[in-house]
Amino acid sequence: MMNSSDEEITSAHGLPSQTEDGASDAFEMNKRCGFVALIGAPNAGKSTLMNRLVGTKVSIVTRKVQTTRSRIRGIAIFDETQIVFVDTPGIFAPKRRLDRAMVDAAWGGAADADLVVLLVDAQKGLTSDVAAILKKLKNTKYQLALAINKMDLVRREDLLKLTKELSEEVSFDEVLYISATKGNGTDELVTYLKAHLPLSPWLYPEDQLTDAPMRHTAAEITREKLFLRLHDELPYATTVETIDWKVKKDKSVRVEQVIYVERDSQKKIVLGKNGDAVKSISMSSRKELSEILGVPVHLFLFVKVRERWGDDPARFHEMGLDFPS
Repeated sequence: MMNSSDEEITSAHGLPSQTEDGASDAFEMNKRCGFVALIGAPNAGKSTLMNRLVGTKVSIVTRKVQTTRSRIRGIAIFDETQIVFVDTPGIFAPKRRLDRAMVDAAWGGAADADLVVLLVDAQKGLTSDVAAILKKLKNTKYQLALAINKMDLVRREDLLKLTKELSEEVSFDEVLYISATKGNGTDELVTYLKAHLPLSPWLYPEDQLTDAPMRHTAAEITREKLFLRLHDELPYATTVETIDWKVKKDKSVRVEQVIYVERDSQKKIVLGKNGDAVKSISMSSRKELSEILGVPVHLFLFVKVRERWGDDPARFHEMGLDFPS
């Protein structure tokens, strides 16, 4: 059901072989590990950057703002350093309860991290959302780097002007210029992160790329397909939950998911004429899940109306968000 070309999730990193002369102990002593929070305004490129650094898709990406709703962790190994990237929701001026929960999740991810990387879209520059983030960062003690994204799409003099504007507001430990889409500058970013993370044993097995439960990942994949299929028609107040997951005798997986909307008119949009929209979404999602799991997936989607689900604490819990008062 999915049209993604993502490869099966596997680790591309391996550990050096251990020797009997204690070299492995020395290796253990030189290991580094830590959490790096990626923060920024909506659509700054945080999910794209994390997926590139991890080497596979662990966070969904669409052009719709506020695609990422909860903190997603992606795990990557670079030489002797394991970096746990924390992709956070875009930070913006919240208007609804869900907005507040997302912004709280973003700042919570920053507070728990060893390093914080602020991503700023070079084309958009110092927007009101970025200005609000900088204002709050002034009162924090984060070890903070600035990564100006989409460096390849603006002139050098404009990059330097933007750097000056941002640095006048907050003192950054490092300023880097990157293209999350093309990979430009990401090696320099990794070099900086490796040098500033603490000496520590690795926290996750070397072949683990995310700590998100597969049920949650599956729901996110279907939500991504919703965005890609319906674009601006899709109501913001839409969420997906995996309600059943069964491994059958033939190793295939049967998955049931519910797409929640708030009104009957929204349900009609998701279903589409003669059910064409939801069928297309289901096919795309099933295909990608099959590629990730390496087994056939039988996906069943249900669309339900739940008025004001955005005020239901249970829905926030399913999304991995705290319910704000």
